[in-house]
Order: sequence, then structure tokens, then C-alpha cells
Amino acid sequence: MLLSAATVRRSLVAPVLCGALLAGTTACGGDDDADAASSSPSASSSAQKQKFAKTRFVANAGIAAGATYQWIVKPFKAGKFKKGADGRKFALIKAGLAGTLAYNRLKAATKNAKGDPTLSKAVAPLTAGIDSLKDLPKKLRKGDSTDSVVNSFDDVINKVKDAGKGAGAEVKNKVPSAGELAKG
Repeated sequence: MLLSAATVRRSLVAPVLCGALLAGTTACGGDDDADAASSSPSASSSAQKQKFAKTRFVANAGIAAGATYQWIVKPFKAGKFKKGADGRKFALIKAGLAGTLAYNRLKAATKNAKGDPTLSKAVAPLTAGIDSLKDLPKKLRKGDSTDSVVNSFDDVINKVKDAGKGAGAEVKNKVPSAGELAKG
């Protein structure tokens, strides 16, 4: 059996590359203590942890606020949830997905708020209101009592935004795309 030049080259590439990588990592070795020190993660200061907590809170609450406004409040005000409205079913499905996303992001935001004492105090009274949103996306998808559901979402979002602003973490709407909405 005769081997072609291409077959021989392919069979030699993998061992040559592995040898080169092995030689390179051996040559780059050094003082084990220095490697250990540079590869270990450093602890964040308390101030950094609080800053990250606020940043994550703002990001999660912003997504919840954007989803609520874009996919629940805005279509509601445009009359998309009324019986007989064009695109009602699709609007209700998107609103249900937005409600689920908003609820999940608000829950994440409350966890983030625990990393900052001021933010934690501001958001703590809102946890019951956030928890009350859990079953509302199902009602939206079905088209049940949309007035009260929309008002509940809007009310909780506005309270979270106000609490964040009062604690120095201003929340701005970040509208998720339809694809992000579907991912939940």
C-alpha cells in the first residue's frame, strides 16, 4: 500500500504540535512559588464587592424594567391585550415570557442587593411584592385580568427603580431582544 504525501503530513502534524507544546510549557517553567502566587485569585475589597453588587443589581433590575415596559406595559397601553385586538395572542405570549424574565431578573437583583448594606435596606421591603409576581406571567399568557397584572408589574418595577435610585444605584430600562426574551 502506497501512502500519499498528504496522508504522511497529516499523520505527523499532531505529534509534532504536541511535542512543541510540551517543550514550550517545560521551557516556560519557573519558580513554583511565583507561579502559585500569580495564578491564585486575589480577594476583592469590601468596597469592590459593594460596587459589584450595585452594578449587578442595576443590570438585572434594568433588564426586568426594560422587559416589563417593552413587552407588557407598552402593548397594554396600545390596546394589544383587549379581546379582538390584532395580534392579541402573540402579544400575550410575549408578555408572559417578559413577565417570567422580569420576575427572574428581579429575584437576581434582590440577591445582588444583599451585597451592599444601603441597597439591601432599600430593597428588602420589596421582596414580598416581587414574590407576588411569580404566578402573574401565566395569567398574562392566558389573557386573564390583564389590567391588574400589568399594574402589578409596573408598580413593583417602579418601586425597585425608586429604591435603587435612593441607594445610589439608578436603574435604567434595558430592553431585551425577542431572542433574549425567549431564553428567559
